[in-house]
Amino acid sequence: MKGISQLINTAIFLLTDLIAIPSLSQEEEKTADLIFYFLNNQGITARRIKNNVFAYNESFDPSKPTILLNSHHDTVKPNPGYTRDPFNPKIENEKLYGLGSNDAGGSLVSLLAVFLYYYGKNDLKYNICYAATAEEEISGINGMELFIKESKMFHPLGQNPDDFGIIGEPTLMQMAVAEKGLMVLDCTSKGRSGHAAREEGDNALYKAVEDIKWIENYRFEQISPFLGPVKMTVTSIETINKAHNVVPDTCTFITDIRVNELYSFDEILETISKNVLAEINPRSKRIRSSMIPENHPIVQAGLSKGKKMYGSPTTSDKALVGMPALKMGPGDSARSHTANEFIFLNEIEKGIEDYIHIIDKVIL
Repeated sequence: MKGISQLINTAIFLLTDLIAIPSLSQEEEKTADLIFYFLNNQGITARRIKNNVFAYNESFDPSKPTILLNSHHDTVKPNPGYTRDPFNPKIENEKLYGLGSNDAGGSLVSLLAVFLYYYGKNDLKYNICYAATAEEEISGINGMELFIKESKMFHPLGQNPDDFGIIGEPTLMQMAVAEKGLMVLDCTSKGRSGHAAREEGDNALYKAVEDIKWIENYRFEQISPFLGPVKMTVTSIETINKAHNVVPDTCTFITDIRVNELYSFDEILETISKNVLAEINPRSKRIRSSMIPENHPIVQAGLSKGKKMYGSPTTSDKALVGMPALKMGPGDSARSHTANEFIFLNEIEKGIEDYIHIIDKVIL
């Protein structure tokens, strides 16, 4: 077994290699290759489902529950404000620069180092599965969902009631115990066309504006102690007709809704449908709000280490994993998707050490 200092160096070197390989969502083949061959070169049997790479600890015991260590290896497109080459990893002033370094490369390699640390250990209370998944940035169907579904042919995840996950995202190594769900609505207001110079038609744009005012002002009553209130935001509006002298008969607008754990998507939709005239069509109901109980062993272990609990307004694969999961990782969410993205080297070092310290309290 490698010592922790050696694992830290291995993680940093691996991250520099990953940054140098473009891995936009749905284009992660080459980083999946790198992770797959890295595990095999460590003497570990790696498995792959499309661009999802995963492995189990050496003494895997089907009678035991499993801890899933997961992060994603896809990235968004480089921010237009980059002044550096996003695919040229550089270490300067103890910072590692490059696209995906912070979101979520630091978590990805730190959790891999943790997996290597436990890989050959015997007499653990839990199994460990490491998974580097794809398409997280677009909530794609060939990422976490596909991995959870197809990996069951090897070892089912989430079937044992004590299974849980650690989802690596940049949280400054604090514990995101709750995460808001996301539902995007395509809304269509219908009217009747007519000539703008005459008293004709029924303006669909005006109807949309009335609905938008209601969405802006409505407040759902139940407020989560971790996630706060449900938040609805209209982010786009458009009419098909572009002529200045025609009353539009159709107007579409998009509503972004961040849902706390106190409401189901159906409850949200029912309330909206009763109060607006527009036709409402949700794009998906997959990205549900999620929460791991405060008394869960991994949360209690984190609290004993001085970690703080909070609710995350951003979404991740935590919503799709299908088991209790804690979102926690090195790096800062505020740096995600920014130009000249970076992670501090000591964040990776501290992340690996803290992960091990916390998991030790549960797994030994």
